[in-house]
Amino acid sequence: MEIPTKYEPKKAEDKWYKHWMEKNYFHSEPDEREPYTIVIPPPNVTGVLHMGHMLNNTIQDVLIRRARMQGKNACWVPGTDHASIATEAKVVNKLRGEGIKKSDLSRDEFMEHAWEWKEKHGGIILDQLKKLGASCDWERTSFTMDESYAESVEDIFIDLYKKGKIYRGVRMVNWDPSAKTALSDEEVIHKEVNSKLYNVRYQIEGTDEWLTIATTRPETILGDTAICVNPNDVRYVNLVGKKAIVPIANRAIPIIQDEYVDMEFGTGCLKITPAHDVNDHEMGERHDLEVIDILNADGTLNEKGMHYEGMDRFEARKAIAKELEEKEFMVKIEDHVNKLGFSERTDAVIEPRLSLQWFVDMKNISEPALENVMNGNINFFPDNMKNTYRHWMENIKDWCISRQLWWGHRIPAWYFGEGEDDFVVAKTMDEALKLANEKSGKTITESELKQDEDVLDTWFSSWLWPISVFDGLTNPDNEEIKYYYPTNDIVTAPEIMFFWVARMIIAGYEWMGEKPFKNVYYTGIVRDKLGRKMSKSLGNSPDPIKLIEDYGADGVRIGMLVSSPAGNDLPFDTSQCEQGRNFTNKIWNAFRLVSAWEVADIEQPQSSKIAINWFQSKLNDTLVHINDQFEKFRISDALMASYKLVWDDFCSWYLEMIKPGYQQPIDAKTKAQTVEFFEQLMKIIHPFTPFISEEIWHLLGDRKEGDDIIVASWPEAGEVNQELIEQFKTTAEVISNIRNIRKQNNIANKIEIELGIVKSNNHAEAMDPVLIKMGNISSLSYIDEKMENAFSFIVKNTSFYIPFGETVDVEAEIEKVKKELEYTQGFMKSVQKKLGNERFVNNAPEQVVAVEKKKLADAQEKIKILEEKLNGLG
Repeated sequence: MEIPTKYEPKKAEDKWYKHWMEKNYFHSEPDEREPYTIVIPPPNVTGVLHMGHMLNNTIQDVLIRRARMQGKNACWVPGTDHASIATEAKVVNKLRGEGIKKSDLSRDEFMEHAWEWKEKHGGIILDQLKKLGASCDWERTSFTMDESYAESVEDIFIDLYKKGKIYRGVRMVNWDPSAKTALSDEEVIHKEVNSKLYNVRYQIEGTDEWLTIATTRPETILGDTAICVNPNDVRYVNLVGKKAIVPIANRAIPIIQDEYVDMEFGTGCLKITPAHDVNDHEMGERHDLEVIDILNADGTLNEKGMHYEGMDRFEARKAIAKELEEKEFMVKIEDHVNKLGFSERTDAVIEPRLSLQWFVDMKNISEPALENVMNGNINFFPDNMKNTYRHWMENIKDWCISRQLWWGHRIPAWYFGEGEDDFVVAKTMDEALKLANEKSGKTITESELKQDEDVLDTWFSSWLWPISVFDGLTNPDNEEIKYYYPTNDIVTAPEIMFFWVARMIIAGYEWMGEKPFKNVYYTGIVRDKLGRKMSKSLGNSPDPIKLIEDYGADGVRIGMLVSSPAGNDLPFDTSQCEQGRNFTNKIWNAFRLVSAWEVADIEQPQSSKIAINWFQSKLNDTLVHINDQFEKFRISDALMASYKLVWDDFCSWYLEMIKPGYQQPIDAKTKAQTVEFFEQLMKIIHPFTPFISEEIWHLLGDRKEGDDIIVASWPEAGEVNQELIEQFKTTAEVISNIRNIRKQNNIANKIEIELGIVKSNNHAEAMDPVLIKMGNISSLSYIDEKMENAFSFIVKNTSFYIPFGETVDVEAEIEKVKKELEYTQGFMKSVQKKLGNERFVNNAPEQVVAVEKKKLADAQEKIKILEEKLNGLG
């Protein structure tokens, strides 16, 4: 069979992904094997593949493919999240483009449009993951609004309500005026912005006195219900108990005292607007202040905003500031930097707003989730993420779970009257009717019963993901939840630690009495060369599918992982994908080289025997290291160890050591062993580079049906001869020195040279056959003293000599040795200085001091040899 000169990624990717799907290798069913389960962090149905997804899903696929090769029953559950706010915004925009307003539609009509949009766009990202090589169990694809999933969401809402852990109340919430919905604290992104600090004066009622307050939001002046000063502030003691007149509104409000006020900020006087600031609201409750809400749900001013009614809040800010200046209430306007909350989904500036919402009481429900992370039952990688987790969990706030949207899980609450408590929580209308009749003590009809219009926060469904994808709540005794739960590993981004990870852990202990997963691997953020987070808005994020087209899926996978330690941000550049593509090309060229060697019935060279023994030990030793890195979730380090084993040890050294002469055959034993090594290497790199490893696996030999690398056994590490590994390491250094001398003196590699070695305990004679072959040595001799008129170098205090040819410049060689001697003498003095420092010797660890003493001894020995060498040349 003719092997193409170049590896063709696209052909291999299409061929082998189709083959794996046809063989149903990705699908899992419970059996006698040990399960290994990962549930995908479900991307939004609005999403398309971005660089963060690429990193996250490559790591998951690496873990799942290795587990599959280890003989475990690997199950990677894919799926998507309905993403209430983001999806509803997409549907509303689509309808707007068609000339349709959401307000013109009934709820059912809108939901028809939403489902239609989901069916058209919702699977795009999952199809894109297939291009990456993701070996998900596609038959198990789940969606957070699937019928059985939705039922489990309703069930846990009802369960928590019955336990008294869900309540309904008026609270100050984060309000998104664009989406017109409440948000949880975790859905708010705080950004530092340049704004203005407005200094406004208020007249003291019945006097000619004035006091000045500083505010960033002059529009909220119309909602002021008090002025507050610190009780320790002597400047304002005489004003306490009096009243101030609100500018423009011309209302009298009390001047009160509270230690919350910072005497150093602004003027030390604080206007209190309980409807529009969290801290003001708390102070308002303490002092029983009136609450005046001046804003509509969309961020425009209402009738309490007087003649600014209907105006957008930011336009009103400008207009009110102008009126304050015209009426001489404005003292001054200063530039000011402050932090504002923005909606994660719409990027609208958040408004604190008093609203009747549903909440989860998080204090008691979260205790097991904190305890079982801190005691190590659930592991975080990197481990320092526990500190962030603990801080959030110890300061956890009640969770606002209601959203003023239509797309999502509708809250299973039903209202039957005007009273604050005239509602019941039930799964169906029939159940609700029964409960409403019992609660009210009278007969309630269906027409009198109205279901809550709101839906649940998206995260209220996704916190059940590891349970509900296996029907663990609607069918708790089913075989799958018992087999696959708890899952093994979750791979996610640190920014959703609180949104998702913490809440999944809470849910796991609340409803399963068990952790949802054993390990959490936190990826870093993918950043560009300037350190900026990659995003569409910045235009600094490459198209992942285009990257795959340009560099091949395997190349991109390596590019994503090559510098991505757990928890640390990934500084990404397309050159990393180029490095990945070069690696696949290196493997391909190595395979072509080996496959081109013809086998003959000849004796196996001694150098090949040594090479085989060395590489076997090197492979085993590296495999132990790779397994250890996987156990510690150092995926990037496991990749680099695999990469170096293939590129450096196998391609650059082993193949050169066994390569037959030009147009010469190779012996059968060496060829067979080399093919076996190649197979082992393909297994090791398969989790990282699934396509080229499967392609070469099938080219290396005739395979029976089902003999595919995806289901081949993960290699087992055998015996390691560390002495042999060290001997070769030294020999490789000798060979590199020989090559340097050839290069510096224009001695072609094909020209044989002589080599003299001064006998030393540091030199392994057993490696000489390799040295002779790799160095193209015509004769190797052991000598008792230095060799005159020869190039020389020292490795591990063993001297090596290559006799001069006729054209060698002796003076240049003398100069070179002098420079090396001068450098070594300088190095020796620096070590002597360190060892002469009593503080260092007395305080440094014994091992560190021993290393410095060894450096000194080696330098002294080398100086002695160099001086002898210089005498010989002179």
